[in-house]
Amino acid sequence: MTRKWTLGILLGVFLILTFSSATLAIPAFARKYNLSCNTCHAPIPKLKPYGDDFAGAGFILQEEENPRDYISAGDDLMWLNRDFPLAVRLDAYGIYESDTDVETDLQTPWGLKFMSGGTLYKNIGYYFYFYMSERGEVAGIEDAYVHFDNIFDTNFDIMLGQFQTSDPLMKRELRMTFEDYVIYTLSPGMSYTTLKYDRGVMLVYGVDATSTDIVGMVVNGNGKEEAGSDQKFDEDKYKNFGLRVSQGIGKIASIGGFYYNGKEHATSPSVDNNITYYGPDFNVSLGVFEMTGQYLMRTDSNPYFNISGNEIETTGLILEAIFAPQKDRSRWWFIGLYNRVDSDLDFVDYETFTFNTSYLLARNLKFMAEYTRDLEYESNRFTLGLVSGF
Repeated sequence: MTRKWTLGILLGVFLILTFSSATLAIPAFARKYNLSCNTCHAPIPKLKPYGDDFAGAGFILQEEENPRDYISAGDDLMWLNRDFPLAVRLDAYGIYESDTDVETDLQTPWGLKFMSGGTLYKNIGYYFYFYMSERGEVAGIEDAYVHFDNIFDTNFDIMLGQFQTSDPLMKRELRMTFEDYVIYTLSPGMSYTTLKYDRGVMLVYGVDATSTDIVGMVVNGNGKEEAGSDQKFDEDKYKNFGLRVSQGIGKIASIGGFYYNGKEHATSPSVDNNITYYGPDFNVSLGVFEMTGQYLMRTDSNPYFNISGNEIETTGLILEAIFAPQKDRSRWWFIGLYNRVDSDLDFVDYETFTFNTSYLLARNLKFMAEYTRDLEYESNRFTLGLVSGF
């Protein structure tokens, strides 16, 4: 009975917060171009194909660019935004999780971040955000990069800065569920390499004739840790490399393959760990229904940095299905997500099924209810939440 009352109170709190919020606010890009958030997102924060194209063009709508929106001071080589683009994202959740010491938790806010993005010069854009609070702590800068679009008037782009190495696969930051894409976040043993945030360079090339996209990257490999005492961001002498090739199949599907190879070094004892990821992915979009899948195999040659070495293999599967009854005009969205991780290290194993129902109260304000069943530990998690951008 106590649990039912707790869930009822959580729901009431979120409904009050939701309907008392300013629902007419719009993010920076929508403000600049006077467009609905639905032009790029359906629903927030998930990107539509048009939104992907807009981001890929360096956050520039070439057909909408107007000289009066910029300050050039008579200099053809200067193109400053007249108004500095700024937006906010606020996520808040109430969670009930069985078989834990704290079964109910108000994570309000779970995240609060300031975002900015726009034009530096013609085909050059930038984007960054600063997490004022993420899971109760100041997380600082996560995404932060400069994007050079259509270099030499070709389909060749360069992105330089900090990004998630899983971005060419399934974008964690834009997922619709509270539950994460787990295989991207795990690192067995004492390894510090994941497919989350890292610093480096991403190269993108699109072949229009065959609908093929090629993405290559070079990154430090140790995430976004603070600079060391010698002010170097990389913790060892190695660089890690990633490659993803995606092939479009008509307008309804794509298949791809991902390969990532790197090395990390421990000084005491002086040994290396070689890391390799590889695996296929796919996406099928049939109007009201979309399904995305990712299978990854990860091999670590020595994740505990032992003199004798101890190879560990880890595999991960992500399956996500989205149903939108009225396509991108839907206000109701239904999402199913399956995560599975199998590793030679039993404590790394993970298996969950998630069902999420989301409702758009406004184009930039979403209410969600989510249930996750942990199949590994036979426990349950219920989540009520808000996702907003303004």
